[in-house]
Amino acid sequence: MKIVLLQTDKTQDSYIAEGVDTYLKRLRNYTQHDILTINVPKALRQRSPAEQKAGEADLILAQLQASDQVVLLDEGGAEMTSRQLAKFIEGKQAANIKRLVFIIGGPFGFHQSVYSRASFKLSLSRLTFSHQMVRLFFVEQLYRAFTIIKGEKYHHD
Repeated sequence: MKIVLLQTDKTQDSYIAEGVDTYLKRLRNYTQHDILTINVPKALRQRSPAEQKAGEADLILAQLQASDQVVLLDEGGAEMTSRQLAKFIEGKQAANIKRLVFIIGGPFGFHQSVYSRASFKLSLSRLTFSHQMVRLFFVEQLYRAFTIIKGEKYHHD
């Protein structure tokens, strides 16, 4: 199974990009993965929030394959412990999913068409984080999940 993180716009802060790279390097030992970055045109960023979400939705949906399992990282999603996330990923592996795609949307969230395409919504916290910070938190949790699956000592209950 390949894990794909689909994100809107590049990571702007170097310290976040370095942290993301650190965990992506660690993940190479556990799973195939990729980060797809959608570059949102400046003209779209100057439109209303509703128009931005609709424009981003077109760009996001164009990156998805019909067989993809899609998980939205969304503040309204289900909360999980790290062990529950590991079990969720293990279940997808057992189901022979080819690509498990996690999506981080833009600053205004997702358009309804993206919600309709998703099979699950996941919240990393009840707190609100910038979509830039979510990238780092998510890849760390992804790494943690794989160490749990493999029975390694990174995670402590």
